[in-house]
Amino acid sequence: MKTEVVAALIREDGRFLICQRPAHKARGLLWEFAGGKVEPGETKEAALIRECREELGVTVRVGEVFLETSHVYPDLTVHLTLFHASIAEGVPQLLEHNSLRWITADETAQYPFCPADEVILQALREEADGRQSGTHGRARK
Repeated sequence: MKTEVVAALIREDGRFLICQRPAHKARGLLWEFAGGKVEPGETKEAALIRECREELGVTVRVGEVFLETSHVYPDLTVHLTLFHASIAEGVPQLLEHNSLRWITADETAQYPFCPADEVILQALREEADGRQSGTHGRARK
């Protein structure tokens, strides 16, 4: 059975927010995007708003889906939906995470991420490469 998980791609000034998991949790001290599990009867958008409030103390405005992916961990299978999101109210706080960072796509290699996030990081790097080379996401020959 798949666990539905949502996450927020919160961008500000050319950077996006990443969070370091607490040491005592599964995949402790790995980096991830803010978010969490969707509760029964909850929409993905409502879950993301709730999780960002619980984890960061902020209210987010949820936008379009950036990417969806599935990943099989030894202990669970997740279906992850990453949404574009913006902070409507508040400043991110360390309520559950070990640390927070605002990074660029080029800096992702410096942080060990949860395996489920690798496909997202690749998409973010490709998006950044497209902007830098002026191809706007078109395949290079």
